Amino acid sequence: MTTIPAQHPGAIDPGPIHVVGGGLAGSEAAWQIARAGLPVVLHEMRPRRKTAAHETDRLAELVCSNSFRSDDWRSNAVGLLHEEMRRCGSLILACGDRHKVPAGGALAVDRDGFAEAVTAALEAEPLVAIEREEVAGLPPAAWDSVIVATGPLTSPALSEAVLALSGEDHLAFFDAIAPIVHKDSVDLSVAWFQSRYDKGGGRDYINCPLTKAEYEAFVAALIAGEKTPFHAWEQDTPYFEGCLPIEVMAERGPETLRYGPMKPVGLTDPRTGHQPYAVVQLRQDNALGTLYNLVGFQTKLKHGAQVAAFRTIPGLERAEFARLGGIHRNTFINSPKLLDGRLRLKAEPRLRFAGQITGVEGYVESAAIGLLAGRFAAAERQGRESTPPPATTALGALLGHITGGAESETFQPMNVNFGLLPPLGRKLKKSERKAAYGERALADLDAWLGRARAAAE
Repeated sequence: MTTIPAQHPGAIDPGPIHVVGGGLAGSEAAWQIARAGLPVVLHEMRPRRKTAAHETDRLAELVCSNSFRSDDWRSNAVGLLHEEMRRCGSLILACGDRHKVPAGGALAVDRDGFAEAVTAALEAEPLVAIEREEVAGLPPAAWDSVIVATGPLTSPALSEAVLALSGEDHLAFFDAIAPIVHKDSVDLSVAWFQSRYDKGGGRDYINCPLTKAEYEAFVAALIAGEKTPFHAWEQDTPYFEGCLPIEVMAERGPETLRYGPMKPVGLTDPRTGHQPYAVVQLRQDNALGTLYNLVGFQTKLKHGAQVAAFRTIPGLERAEFARLGGIHRNTFINSPKLLDGRLRLKAEPRLRFAGQITGVEGYVESAAIGLLAGRFAAAERQGRESTPPPATTALGALLGHITGGAESETFQPMNVNFGLLPPLGRKLKKSERKAAYGERALADLDAWLGRARAAAE
């Protein structure tokens, strides 16, 4: 039995808040609860029970891309979400900033350093107890405040229990992970360093150019390559459109990839002085710059087929892979139907949900919902009113979308975007509109944080 430190010497211990799942959302939720001065138990089943995608027992391990996407709050909604989370004292953003690697205008991180930093911070926090165990089925009734943040790899037992409680038909879809290559195996006499439109440092991506014939041959290899077979229980599980395997995109039409992850726009091959017909981009994956991932190349091809296909790409003929792509099942609930505005399950309010299981897509969005769930749970435990962030903020807009803004009949995972925010109420040039959204959001967020601090004092 873990001993939980009391909130204050001599105070009556109200009991800990329990967080199930040590991914980005669960780690952020636990941090926010501890920052509010409350004890929390963080339950993580790894390494006792492994998953199909994780490789370590670290908290907040990144299993797909290492990118948190755009970091510019003046032009991108996820960049705005970054800034809002920083102002809320986010552990995930603090560790991401500390372990960032070059990625143009994006925030990409050294995945190992990032996960180690999150794990170390939570292990060093005296109000956080980490239990390495699987929570099979619904959490015990004695746990009166629980955040379920089990993410895309929720254990089958817990998935079945949530499914039964929710009354829904299914909770799952598929997600896939991209391969990683050793930089020193890339032929830089063919490939070159350049960011699209020379953004950021201008040299943050390695680019491998393809001619029309090379592109068509590559697409044919993807379509013909042997795929990982599904288990019987996986047959009816759909893909999420935002993370389709590269070969599934290829099957949709010969030009699909040229308008997706292989688009050549904004790039110039220094050997020819012209834009290539198609391009494969590689993004730095660790701080040392020794590993690069193939951007947008998540795949369910068998490993032999991956190696054969990817080595037809100019510059990757002798590529050595640190990790090949794979596929895993993702899980989410019908949040607009099942959750209230404070992320509580309507059928059992002691349970809150956070992260990808709520139907947000992306690392940052998952951590953002964890941040809010942690704050809501802490306020409830302390008897304080928990007002959600304004709908004009990225945090509030994302929360509003999954707790009622989206249509429950057609609900699918969603990335944060400016379309979720209410209109500005005045006409602006397109070039000025996004910055105006950001300025309004940050002003409203600061006011909300000020009210929350006053209520806690």
